[in-house]
Amino acid sequence: MMETYLAPLWISLRTVIVATAITFFLWIAAARWMTRYTGRLKSLIDAIFILPLVLPPTVVGLGLLLTFGKNGPIGQFLGLFDTTIVFTWWATVISAVTVAFPLMYMTARGAFEQVDTHVEDAARTLGASEWRLFWSVTMPMAWPGVAAATILSLARCLGEFGATLMLAGNIPGKTATIPVAIYFSIQEGDMNVALILVGIVLVIAFGSLAAMAYWKGKAYKARATMVNRENVE
Repeated sequence: MMETYLAPLWISLRTVIVATAITFFLWIAAARWMTRYTGRLKSLIDAIFILPLVLPPTVVGLGLLLTFGKNGPIGQFLGLFDTTIVFTWWATVISAVTVAFPLMYMTARGAFEQVDTHVEDAARTLGASEWRLFWSVTMPMAWPGVAAATILSLARCLGEFGATLMLAGNIPGKTATIPVAIYFSIQEGDMNVALILVGIVLVIAFGSLAAMAYWKGKAYKARATMVNRENVE
């Protein structure tokens, strides 16, 4: 009986951890590129990055299915190596990354826009490379906001359902995450299992939101301290 609860929980936790890590580093690459890019296509690229956030999850899932399916461009390439993504655990990770990235991108980019550019310019005049500047100056100053965005993305990965169901399906013990397991438990009339899984999600989600509120509080305090310091000077 415990397998009914532990299997979806374990699949979801693995998916959330890996997807959040991938989202974090993808966002760093996108943010570094977008801060340097000044071309006319910047607004269009921004819209593409954010698009999965406003599309229905089933549309996102269909797009992923057309991309990673056996007739899709990536699916055909993987087929050359006798590999597939559809209906595997990696499909749950890809779905979670796709829907969480726009949230991470928008929220954390806002944190970077609050960083004092004068401090960055001072570091450049002292000979700091762009890479060192990013990790030693920009990231520490924006970290509270970045941490809040990461936690929010984690919670979004945990709650992902539509795209996951389209790309990964419902394979117990393999791709059935907690949201998928809840849906099919209700479909089968097993409300006890559904309610227990809902309780697990609520605990994790509440903890994530509490952590996000904590980091946001630190961000506001850091910003207030910086403003007071500038006023004194």
